[in-house]
Amino acid sequence: MAEDNIYQKLQHIHAQVKYIQKSQKATQYSYAGSSDVLGQIHGLMDDEKLLLVPTIINHHVDSVPNKKGSMTHFTELEMVMTWINTEKPDEKLECSWYAQGVDIAGEKGVGKALTYGEKYFLLKFFNIATDNLDPDSFQQNIDSQKQLEPISSTQEKTLTDLFELMAGVTQTPMEKVQMGYLKKAGVNDLKRLTSEAANKLIQLVNKQLNDQTEKAG
Repeated sequence: MAEDNIYQKLQHIHAQVKYIQKSQKATQYSYAGSSDVLGQIHGLMDDEKLLLVPTIINHHVDSVPNKKGSMTHFTELEMVMTWINTEKPDEKLECSWYAQGVDIAGEKGVGKALTYGEKYFLLKFFNIATDNLDPDSFQQNIDSQKQLEPISSTQEKTLTDLFELMAGVTQTPMEKVQMGYLKKAGVNDLKRLTSEAANKLIQLVNKQLNDQTEKAG
């Protein structure tokens, strides 16, 4: 059995981590901390035998006076985040990334930027949502907001052609045939069908056309 490639391994992680609850509290807001994110993903990376190696390729520090009379140091890092498949070390995936950190003492700017950068890289790379809701409520909320795909112009034309064929085979007015099928689908207008409902209706009309053809034969 062939070993999974690096993209398949990353996809396995992507499929397992869809949501991370915000557990850290600041003065005016909640947030997902680095430990929350790494805690969810670190074990999955080990399972998939993947390493994530951060590399700083450029940096810039601005120091400006603050209201307390000391200096605030703003650190910016240009980075490359490299995924490595340890089962095939030559198999790598490099991603350009940017991180920033704010520090007053002066010695922690790079560390804060690296921590911030790693957390948000993982969140964005794996499309992980963070929310105050619990995971079940979050997923229900997402599901409730999903919009059903409407019928396409191709599906609409296919159904119209099929209705006309059925009208000819059964010697029934096309409008009556169409309304009969739309009623089965729970709508009164072709454009109100969803893509999924349109596919089911196409299958139904095709089957019944085949049945009618066999009877006529």
